[in-house]
Amino acid sequence: MPSDNVLIIGGGPAGLEAARLLAGIGTRVTLVEKRDFLGGTPIAERYAALTHGFHDAEEMMNKMIQDVTNSPLVDVRLGSTVTAAEGEAGNFKVTVVKSGNGKGEDIVEAGAVIIATGFQHFDPGRETQMYGYYEYDDVITLADAEGMLKDGHFNKPSNGQVPERVCFIQCVGSRDRQIGNEFCSKVCCGISSKQAIEVRQVSPSTKVFIFYIDMRMYGYWENEIYWPAQEKYHVQYIKGIVTEIIKKGDRLLIRGEDTTMGRPMEVPMDIVVLAVGMEASMGTRQMAQIFGVKQNKYKFIDVPHDALNPVGTSVPGVFVAGAAAGPKDLDDSISMAGTAAIQAAGLVRKLAAV
Repeated sequence: MPSDNVLIIGGGPAGLEAARLLAGIGTRVTLVEKRDFLGGTPIAERYAALTHGFHDAEEMMNKMIQDVTNSPLVDVRLGSTVTAAEGEAGNFKVTVVKSGNGKGEDIVEAGAVIIATGFQHFDPGRETQMYGYYEYDDVITLADAEGMLKDGHFNKPSNGQVPERVCFIQCVGSRDRQIGNEFCSKVCCGISSKQAIEVRQVSPSTKVFIFYIDMRMYGYWENEIYWPAQEKYHVQYIKGIVTEIIKKGDRLLIRGEDTTMGRPMEVPMDIVVLAVGMEASMGTRQMAQIFGVKQNKYKFIDVPHDALNPVGTSVPGVFVAGAAAGPKDLDDSISMAGTAAIQAAGLVRKLAAV
């Protein structure tokens, strides 16, 4: 007999949204999360505020978590991983193992599966260390900066001092043919601009610069983030390419080219923030292998059509939501979660009626 249960893998924004929507229409859910807590990257990396809207990240995620954990229809499996799967739409049998000692193996029956395993940040050390991420304490990533901003400050990691000059470098690990990531990671421009505003809010004396190839803003980001950053907070946007970062005294020297002016530049900075892009997470790669789902050239889960069928996969009954299918912002992830939930619920009810 077909199962009326939907298995969701991943407890981040997309997984949580899918779970609470399914429970809201009376569908049973098993939610598997490898970490010992729900909330995904916004909680794991201590996001300060969400892009866009500047809503408190922890507060917003906790609301979603409560909706899921308070539902009697959702069975949450924390600290657990999916290690094997067999069957077909309506009758999947999935092996779920408690992380750590490998004990507590359980077989979960599901009529449909939603993969919401998210992304991982690009490792800036892969770009031949041109940015010095593993050499210099004051070269950090967007994720590092987010944690400081959540704590209400933005100081130099090397000595704790308030920085005089901070810059963001865009497209680190994105739009780069040499390393094979030709795609735009979509959120980096918006997050950098959001963080630039937050830096100015906690440290009004700090001058903030953003070095970019092209600024890519989506939807309302233009008016909510991009223009206010310049007009209200006086963030300086410089179209240019950074080719090297070296240590000079207790500061960092940025070398590159100002492409607007067509001339070389050398600019001293106290903190450099690398806007690292998205890559397919290890969980996404593993789930694609376990369920036999087709991946694209970048190892994200391939979908039939990004616009017309963004949540389908090559395996009937297996759906995808959020950044497991490629770079997505929160709006994308939540929208995809809703679509995946409806399709999964429709499938299990249709099969149960046969």
